[in-house]
Amino acid sequence: MLTRKQLDLLEFIHRRMQKDGVPPSFDEMKEALDLRSKSGIHRLITALEERGFIRRLAHRARAIEIVRLPDSLADASEKTGFQPRIIEGDLKPAPRNAMPIEPTHALNLPVMGRIAAGTPIEAIQQISHNVAVPADMLSNSGRHYALEVKGDSMIEAGINDGDIVVINEQSDANNGDIVVALVEDQEATLKRLRKRGSAIALEAANPAYETRVYRDDQVKIQGRLVGLIRTY
Repeated sequence: MLTRKQLDLLEFIHRRMQKDGVPPSFDEMKEALDLRSKSGIHRLITALEERGFIRRLAHRARAIEIVRLPDSLADASEKTGFQPRIIEGDLKPAPRNAMPIEPTHALNLPVMGRIAAGTPIEAIQQISHNVAVPADMLSNSGRHYALEVKGDSMIEAGINDGDIVVINEQSDANNGDIVVALVEDQEATLKRLRKRGSAIALEAANPAYETRVYRDDQVKIQGRLVGLIRTY
């Protein structure tokens, strides 16, 4: 049995991962649950982990995976078409009368090289290789491509150095979206987008990195994060 706060936090993490492909930061969790400090979030996270609903990835700051959902959330997720993007762990044998599982359809996306999750690096234009991506990770419209992450500035958003991010190519995005931004037509970076009037702030998810603010004519949105692939 989960407390109200534990259930609210699990639902918030679940919905954010469905929307962005990555878990929210501890600051975002604190604001969403209207708590005064991160210590309350730590206690809730620990309780959810002890009850087997989430798993924290070892040696990866604030990286969280949802292992299972309570019935109330699972039923709601089925109605909205929820399908886990990553399945790990020990699988129990399927019942004899179970329907056969259809193989997941995958598409090959070009990996355009590396994208900085830290100080912006040179704009990426060349394809280095291809990567197979589950089709249900992709939206129904627009071109998609993949990038290898370099750096740790988005670590509190669950994005680590060496991860592959899946990007929906688009020229605009909403406040709070994690985007590929091209700065002054020369440098590309992966950051959270904040629009401030005629200015654009590119916000890191790591307190070691400062938020960089540019004029809106200095930044071009190259795409929005829709998924993440991690190899262990």
